[in-house]
Amino acid sequence: MTIHQFLLILRARYKAALLTLFCTIAIAAIVTALMPRRYTATAAVMVDVKSPDPVAGVLLPGLVAPGYMATQVDIINSDRVAQRVVTLLGLDKNPEVRSQWVEATDSKGTLVSWLASNLQRNLDVRPARDSNVITIDYKTSDPDFAAAAANAFAKAYVDINLDLKVEPAKLYAAWFEEQTKVSRDKLDGAQKALYAYQQKVGIVASDDRLDFESARLNEAATQLATIQTMTTDSQSKRGAGSTVAEVMQSPLVNSLKTDIARVESKLQESSGNLGSNHPQTLRTEAELNSLKGQLNSEISRITASINTSYQVGKQRERELQKVVADQKARVIEMNNYRNELNVLRGDVAAAQREFEAVSQRAAQSRLESLSNQTNIATLSIATPPLASSSPRVLLNMLASVFVGTLLGIAVALAVELMNRRVRSTEDLAYFLELPVLASISSSSRLSGKARKLSSNPSLPALGQRSAT
Repeated sequence: MTIHQFLLILRARYKAALLTLFCTIAIAAIVTALMPRRYTATAAVMVDVKSPDPVAGVLLPGLVAPGYMATQVDIINSDRVAQRVVTLLGLDKNPEVRSQWVEATDSKGTLVSWLASNLQRNLDVRPARDSNVITIDYKTSDPDFAAAAANAFAKAYVDINLDLKVEPAKLYAAWFEEQTKVSRDKLDGAQKALYAYQQKVGIVASDDRLDFESARLNEAATQLATIQTMTTDSQSKRGAGSTVAEVMQSPLVNSLKTDIARVESKLQESSGNLGSNHPQTLRTEAELNSLKGQLNSEISRITASINTSYQVGKQRERELQKVVADQKARVIEMNNYRNELNVLRGDVAAAQREFEAVSQRAAQSRLESLSNQTNIATLSIATPPLASSSPRVLLNMLASVFVGTLLGIAVALAVELMNRRVRSTEDLAYFLELPVLASISSSSRLSGKARKLSSNPSLPALGQRSAT
């Protein structure tokens, strides 16, 4: 079908097309007039994703996630928010609403869930494209209820958002409180173990006590080395006899030796002059023997003194060796005590750090659980709309004109197809399947052209022209 054929069909069937158009417009007008008036109230909330958390003081990474705004929209559309709206509006306490629920569901399910589902049908949540504002639209036949419901959804969203933030914090706070008690008991146990060990070994300041014991060991070792030196020296002098330094340096021994030399000289002189049996010679010899006896006694006394010093030195050496050995064992024991104390002190320090960290986190979780701040703020409050949002009369009429036009064209084509007519040379060629050689205008068109020519004075009459 060509455009020319299409236009010819529309010209021939225009009455059917116009009738269809008028009927469509009339039906649309009647339906629009019968449709109930519905009003849309709008509230807006703003989601702050840039301000840090008021308790933690840091920006939470989830706030800047790409799906954060979509998550907030899903929260507003959730059953939990809708159920909170039912509570805020007090619909569950309305006897008429309860009777409607019983009639509709035969008391199956819960009233709050049924009301929440009905409220969600009229809810429309739209996030802004390039901002953090979320628009909450609620449509119903009552403008006052529409505004109240929109505001209730905004408030319920803020409350649920705060609950979603506070409820995990409460769980964390309770868990951290238990962990704080465990950490406190662990710290008390470590401190008691350290105190008990200190009382057991008698050490309070391990480093000072160890230094004292080490000093005592060094002192005993020094004394032992001195005594060993003296004992060695005494041992070397024991077999030396009169040649030892003590004998050689003794004033009495030297005096006796001088007297002996003098008496020997006198005895030699007396023996030469008076004879060996002379009383004077005998007295001199007796004096010499006495001096020699005194010298030997003094040398024996000095030798005995050296031997006694050696014996005393050896005894003192054995005592000091025992003291040094005992002190070494004491120092080793003190080192073991110190190592054990360091381990216990390390346990106490670790338990203290753990207790402080858990206590700090518990305090922060407790503050978060008590928080009443959220990053959601109500941007605009819904007011009862003055004009209805539906039905849209102008839009419905324009749509009816468009649809009626399409239906009119379709009806015209359908009528034409049911009663097909030849309206152009193209139709004749299509039906006869023969080429068209020429076309003759209809008689009405020829008579119209003849009248037009006869009325022109500059042309001869049609009959005269044909006669000539």
